[in-house]
Amino acid sequence: MTQPEETFVRFGEQGYGEQGEQLTYGSYLRLPQLLSAQVPESDPPAHDELLFITIHQVYELWFAQLLHEVGAVRDAMLAGARGGRLWLAQHLLGRVHVIERLLVQQVDVLETMTPQDFGEFRQRLAPASGFQSVQFRELEFVSGAKDAGYLDRFRGLTDAEQRRLEGRLTEPTLWDGFVAALASTGLPAGNDAEVSSSLRAVARDRDRHAVVWALAEALLQHDELAASWRARHVVMVERMIGAKSGTGGSSGSAYLRTRLPLQYYPVLWELRSSL
Repeated sequence: MTQPEETFVRFGEQGYGEQGEQLTYGSYLRLPQLLSAQVPESDPPAHDELLFITIHQVYELWFAQLLHEVGAVRDAMLAGARGGRLWLAQHLLGRVHVIERLLVQQVDVLETMTPQDFGEFRQRLAPASGFQSVQFRELEFVSGAKDAGYLDRFRGLTDAEQRRLEGRLTEPTLWDGFVAALASTGLPAGNDAEVSSSLRAVARDRDRHAVVWALAEALLQHDELAASWRARHVVMVERMIGAKSGTGGSSGSAYLRTRLPLQYYPVLWELRSSL
């Protein structure tokens, strides 16, 4: 098996960066910038603050990748069966699922930190809060859970972040893409009732509608994994801080529990009752 260093040496022999310098493993991945971004706020530094920072930075990197993937999935479905891109949507949704499982498992690493260890630096985080993750809200918006009220409730948004969220509120969602893909196969999809009827027809004849059924199941898996992350996250928060308020002024786990019933695709969940 080719080792990573071998790959980058061969790549670097012909590759040059923006400044005309030969690429290396570190320069290609911007490692000096990446590895200098973990800066604890506590003084003296609390041991577990580095872990806390690293975990959440990794989350944001994966959120960026997920946004990259779900955008491509949506666009492929909007192109429809006639665009010949539904296979790509199905393929990339499989990748989305793998990343989302990783996000759920990553909570295990965070839980190696005890409440006492977290308490050593928690107050240094205020008023910052995970509630302020713009990319996480973008993912919810693109997935179909649009809520313009978040723009009013966010504190400290930059102009660029405000524009990104506003853009997500107006652009098509994954569900819009799926409905377009369904319609492109000739099935009625003008409203939720037609979509439900068409999906029942798809479910009864999976041989004929294999790709559409696979996409429906893949979207439902995306929805389920998002729910799994929310459930895992709220239990972790309760383990760390109990019923205390969140650092950003939210109600902490009480707020997070209100998010547990969220479903991106209620039509797909309701379909289960008629199968």
